[in-house]
Amino acid sequence: MGGPSKRRAKAEKKGTSSSGNSSGRSRDATERSNPKSIPRLDGNRDPHPTGPGLSRNPVIEYSRPQDLKNISEALGYAGWCVARGLEIPGELPRRPGKFNTIGKPVNVTLNTFNVDKFPTQIVYQYDISWGTGTDASKRVLVKKIWRSKAVKDALGEPQNLWIYDGNKLAWCGKRLPRDELRIEVDLDAEEAQDRAAHGLPLRGARDSSKNKHKLYVKFTRQLDFSALQSFLNNQTSYSTECIDTINFLDHLMREGPSLQYTQIKKSFFQRGERRFDLGGGVEAFKGVFSSLRPCLNNKLEKGLTVNVDVANGTFWRSQPLGPAMFSSFNLDPDRFSGLFMREKKDWRGSSMKKDMHRFKKIGVSATHVKPHVQYTIDEVEGKDVNEATFTDRDGNTVSLRQYFAQKYQKNLRPGFPVVKMTKKIRGKQVYLPLEVLNIDANQRYNTKLSDKQTSEMIKFAVTLPKDRWAAVINGVQLLNWQQDRFLNHYGLKINPAPAKVKGVLLPPPKSCFGAKSRQAVVDNKDLLQGRWRLDGRVFALPNTDRPIKGWGICVVQGRGAATPDVAKRFAAEFVKIYTAHGGIVASHPTHGTTPWIGPGNLADGGEMVNKAYQATGNRYQQRPSLMFFIVNDRNIEIYRRIKKSMDIRFGVVSQVIQSKHAQTASGQYISNVCMKVNAKLGGATNVAVSQVIPKLNPKAASIPTMVVGADVSHPAPGAGSGEAASFAAITVSNDATFTRYWAEVQTNGHRVEMVTTSNIEEHFGHMAKNWMQRLGKGQPPKRVIYIRDGVSEGQYAAVLNEEVRDMKSVFAKLGCKTTPDFCVMIAGKRHHIRFFPEQGDRNKNPLPGTLVETGCTHPHEFDFYLCSHVAIKGTARPIHYQCILNENGSWQAAEMQQFLFEHSYQYIRSTTPVSLHPAVYYAHLAADRARAHVSDSPVSSGKKEAQGQAARSSTGSSSRVIEVAPLQPMLANTGIRETMWYI
Repeated sequence: MGGPSKRRAKAEKKGTSSSGNSSGRSRDATERSNPKSIPRLDGNRDPHPTGPGLSRNPVIEYSRPQDLKNISEALGYAGWCVARGLEIPGELPRRPGKFNTIGKPVNVTLNTFNVDKFPTQIVYQYDISWGTGTDASKRVLVKKIWRSKAVKDALGEPQNLWIYDGNKLAWCGKRLPRDELRIEVDLDAEEAQDRAAHGLPLRGARDSSKNKHKLYVKFTRQLDFSALQSFLNNQTSYSTECIDTINFLDHLMREGPSLQYTQIKKSFFQRGERRFDLGGGVEAFKGVFSSLRPCLNNKLEKGLTVNVDVANGTFWRSQPLGPAMFSSFNLDPDRFSGLFMREKKDWRGSSMKKDMHRFKKIGVSATHVKPHVQYTIDEVEGKDVNEATFTDRDGNTVSLRQYFAQKYQKNLRPGFPVVKMTKKIRGKQVYLPLEVLNIDANQRYNTKLSDKQTSEMIKFAVTLPKDRWAAVINGVQLLNWQQDRFLNHYGLKINPAPAKVKGVLLPPPKSCFGAKSRQAVVDNKDLLQGRWRLDGRVFALPNTDRPIKGWGICVVQGRGAATPDVAKRFAAEFVKIYTAHGGIVASHPTHGTTPWIGPGNLADGGEMVNKAYQATGNRYQQRPSLMFFIVNDRNIEIYRRIKKSMDIRFGVVSQVIQSKHAQTASGQYISNVCMKVNAKLGGATNVAVSQVIPKLNPKAASIPTMVVGADVSHPAPGAGSGEAASFAAITVSNDATFTRYWAEVQTNGHRVEMVTTSNIEEHFGHMAKNWMQRLGKGQPPKRVIYIRDGVSEGQYAAVLNEEVRDMKSVFAKLGCKTTPDFCVMIAGKRHHIRFFPEQGDRNKNPLPGTLVETGCTHPHEFDFYLCSHVAIKGTARPIHYQCILNENGSWQAAEMQQFLFEHSYQYIRSTTPVSLHPAVYYAHLAADRARAHVSDSPVSSGKKEAQGQAARSSTGSSSRVIEVAPLQPMLANTGIRETMWYI
């Protein structure tokens, strides 16, 4: 494993329990996620402590999240527990003895490739550490030192083929003569020799001690491949030796391609590949992703497989820095200069400075000298070339413009920002003008794409199955396993033929609409094709308890605004179509079913919504039950302003539509709007009635069951994300058919992945109490199925030990003598497994209900891949479900799979099955909608909450405590919290 043997023995002997806090000290609700939650790492930097004489990186410790990032999605839950010195939970569900055979067998080709042979030769593992003068967090420097002539000579390359993880571990098939080897590297001397050999002039004199480094290579252990084989054969349990071996094999597989292609984590991009311009100085191009993992393969053997897929990367275009900046702001040089001159007056607080953060850490080349000198951008300064000054060799203060005119005869244009570099000269900061800087090639673009760039990226990335499969095969050819000298040297053989498996096509449920429908039950043919029509059908549950009694339409003014006639025509069509679907619009004695219609002025801010609300209420002499807003475009700020006022200030459900859709008022569009409105007013579109579950478990219908979904969403990368809140959304089913869900959302600290105790106690507690009062007749459910989205394998323990623990505590506090049996399913979509069925839909995508349990699943743990939807565009992505808890066997495997699949047919706002279980989908919607409820949104109403939640970051590398304010609360006495307000 790389850690000291004493530490490992101590951890194994201790057998630390996987529950609770051993210290017994109570922890704050927002802080207790830290010890167990494993962050999603971007792989940019690891901390490196210093010690006397050495800045030795500590030997590898897999218990730390950074040290397992490359194989984080391959170990399984048990592997993570072993890696962290924890006992494997006794309740961890194992793979069922039999596969699901309910339904039609289907042949599916996967983008996985079996490993036919493991290495047989001895492999030695070494720890790498550095002298105090070396900053090991600088990956480029570390790679340069490792590839230096001094290191290669000392390690016996190229005869000995070394594998290096770029951080702390290296492997070789040869044992070094000594257990610890010290190598001294003088990069300046090597550069001078290289320049002399190529006839280039030598660089000027500089402090040579700055570029001298010491590298320490220390033998730690010999890899034992037999331990991995024994684990796969189910002869022994997971061990740290298995993790050592998988870690080595993963790096072995990537060593060869990393020398040929641009590597971004597990993806490789061929240099010279055709680029696709996304605008704003950003481009995209395709590469190949590959990942090695243990699996139950297509031959029903427990072995290793390699997942190969298309990688879509975004990169900075190699171009002059100035035009890249202008393009990123969508301005020409003159307008960019004008904006900068205005913003630099208050540069520290300016929005332009925040937007300039995207250029931080970009590598650039200075073209005013030959050969060009490479730098890394530290930040963009709020000074132009006249204002940026420095002291020259003679002690004179000169501006950057004066210096370039005298030294290089270059007349710099003022009015543009200068750039500060990370590199210093003579201990002083280096500032350079935009005009002499070029962005270096093959640099990843890490900031969030704009709406336009995202749209272009989707066009580029979305490909049909046949095109994606061709790209996978091309990727296999690029990886060229048969000719890879590293794989051949160590004896790793990967089969270039893809895995072909037997899956099943689960039978769909009956999709039932209201009895007065022209066709109350959807045809099986439409169910299988994954699309059915709404016209002629009545909602299974109309808005009986919340009829539309008083309603209004606010037409937001501006370019492209709808006319009063358009609004009237839309209102009439809405009433006609909604009532045809069974919706209830009460007729007013004076106004009939015609709503209040009036203009809205954005200049009024939050008062625009207030005026529309008051006018509607005055017309009907009662609180409105529904408000429409017709806006001119998809402006997210306007949308959130409206939603914030309606949700928080007035507690009335609302619907926002675009003027272009109101203008056309097509029947299909209005039917889609009717589904949302009906759901917000207490109705449901259709109900999925199972034909299979009663046969699998005849008692299922009589077992009180609660479905809970949860998701934590984090701020997108980019300006402001370092202080922005994360949002935790929890949904709970509130009827016997699991069609309707309550949802509660709250801020969850800053990048805290686990739902905090306070959020579960307050928000899940509120919904659990409602469930017991309304559905349970005062009793808790017998079983709870908790579907959690967005966590990695390293966070499974925290889901059980923190979130499930807190939910059980809620039931105890509600007076329950026995807590429900919990079944916990992790729903993952961030993976690269794809199905290529022998017979699929017209695009050759899998049909809804395609279930795969072999070829890509864990050798021993209970997981499966389920494609429950039809892909409208591109290649369908199945959902990876893993069961990490099934208390008292409350769910049979086939029943669980059928349950998850069938509910995709009753997603309340569509006439198609969806890819993810609706409980999680609704959590996504609620979390996104709650961004309108933050305390700093631009609205002139509602009291600001001053007291925030302090939470330490549990993802990323930040260790700061960041104050995050709670959301503004939704009014309790309006009943809006009882509705599906987020739809």
